[in-house]
Amino acid sequence: MTDFYEILGVSKDASKDEIKSAFRKKARTLHPDVNKAPDAEEKFKELGKAYETLMDDNKRATYDQYGEDGLQNAGFDTGGPFAGGFGDLNDIFNSFFGGMGMGFGGGRPDPNAPQEGDDIRSDIEISFEEAVFGVKKEITFEHLETCPDCHGTGAEKGSKPITCPTCKGSGQIQHVTRTPLGSFAQIVTCPDCNGKGVKITSPCKTCKGYGRIEKEKKIEIKIPAGVDNGSRIRISNEGDAGTNGGPEGDLYVILHVKKSNYFKRDGAEVYTKLEISPAQAVLGDEVVIKTLDGEKTVQIPAGIQSGNTIKLKGLGVPYISRPDRRGDHIIVVSVKIPTALNDEEKILYKKLYELNTNKKYQSSIMDKVKGVFNNA
Repeated sequence: MTDFYEILGVSKDASKDEIKSAFRKKARTLHPDVNKAPDAEEKFKELGKAYETLMDDNKRATYDQYGEDGLQNAGFDTGGPFAGGFGDLNDIFNSFFGGMGMGFGGGRPDPNAPQEGDDIRSDIEISFEEAVFGVKKEITFEHLETCPDCHGTGAEKGSKPITCPTCKGSGQIQHVTRTPLGSFAQIVTCPDCNGKGVKITSPCKTCKGYGRIEKEKKIEIKIPAGVDNGSRIRISNEGDAGTNGGPEGDLYVILHVKKSNYFKRDGAEVYTKLEISPAQAVLGDEVVIKTLDGEKTVQIPAGIQSGNTIKLKGLGVPYISRPDRRGDHIIVVSVKIPTALNDEEKILYKKLYELNTNKKYQSSIMDKVKGVFNNA
């Protein structure tokens, strides 16, 4: 599941300046002229798509609620600024950074700084009709919540974490290896605090020193009209609790839509099949068919051919970002040829055949044949 925020390395409430800064930093390391990995160009394109989406207020709002599926359903171009190909990569890079040099840098984040909780996923199944018209659903999921007894510190009441004496709170130490060629220094994770920078001498009995506990939760969500199989809905702040006072992650609900035995869907259009007799095809008729809105009377035009379609405008699936508009219901007509005829039917079909190949028969024969079809 692609996450544009994760690609850029920013939080979901990041400002445009923060997004731009993150893009510049990542682009320097992913630019194919610098990064020779075989997938560097593809990752650079993904980075550009994420940047282009999150810098556009309308696209960002749609993406936050419905993900990439919502962007496509709303008609937004999701190719990103590099969808048409890179061309001269240096020119593209310079157009973003004004010819600035490709600097590299960065450092290890503060282990005691607030960290956002992880996003979590919940899969649910809904019916075809619920996907078309929307529905409210109660879902149950498990996530990590801040421990109510230690308030996330992991320490027993009356105590608090102490600064790790080994790494002095940095979460890392310098490890020196002596070799015949000399001494080599390497920065490694502190083994005493596992990179946290703090130690808990009296762990909380409720959370065993983790600061978070796993709990089951029930919430009601609103599934909008027009969702499709594989669509996702983002529920803010329902993911895992953050650490060191950081915000919660998000819950992503993935929808699995049951197939309909009658309707076939393609985007906002729905298709159904209709079998008619040769007489109905030749003379036309009125038939009652099932639509998403109930039964409707449909006029079959005279002379329709097998494989032709009849379109019922506005009776398809609502557009997810424009629920006041709907696609069409398309009826695919199939002329069913009879395989078992009685003697009278055989005579009539024979006369029709002769009539179509020999024009000398009298008009009374035609009148009789029409009468038979009209009474069929």
